[in-house]
Amino acid sequence: MSKFEWRKHLKELYLPGTQPTTIHVPSMKFFTIDGKGNPNEKPFQEHIEILYALSYAIRMMPKKGITPEGYYEYTVFPLEGHWDLDEEGRTKDYLDKNHLVYKLMIRQPDFVTEELFQYARDTVKKKKPDLDVNQVQFETISEGLCVQAMHIGSFDDEWETFERMEQYCAENNLKRAEKTHKEIYISDPRKTAPEKLKTVLRFKVEEMK
Repeated sequence: MSKFEWRKHLKELYLPGTQPTTIHVPSMKFFTIDGKGNPNEKPFQEHIEILYALSYAIRMMPKKGITPEGYYEYTVFPLEGHWDLDEEGRTKDYLDKNHLVYKLMIRQPDFVTEELFQYARDTVKKKKPDLDVNQVQFETISEGLCVQAMHIGSFDDEWETFERMEQYCAENNLKRAEKTHKEIYISDPRKTAPEKLKTVLRFKVEEMK
């Protein structure tokens, strides 16, 4: 059986075009971690490191002589972030990154169970005891009806794509269901020039009555 590649098999979810479209996002399993504050600071990077360490602990289980029921070869899914603002941040007429509230997450294959999550936490605790894996949750998340588009460029220019998404909603009898939004990081910002970064932007919508 060939390796499951999210870039190849799940293009609708992870590689949409730059023009906004609607999509119904199914329930999926995630390792998640909650945080707040500026994403350019150290705690944010530590949260990313923790999520990837746990995700790779699952991915590499067969190399440890353990093959869970239903396991298949796959590529680790990309990092995602659900973004909001704290109460003070919502009162400002500009974006202050110090007031950001986020939930970072990495999707897990369907075969992952609570037992495997505990295995991953125990594995990382032994290998990297400096990482606080107790912050992480194992959740099933449903997004439902959404509008999404691929943003190409700096994170600071995302408002341009959001404006197009809002216009798409206005033209298609849709409205945002909440002010929060999802970002899926297709590019690694450590290795990619800001103007070439690819980020899926997505927010929940509902049909206008």
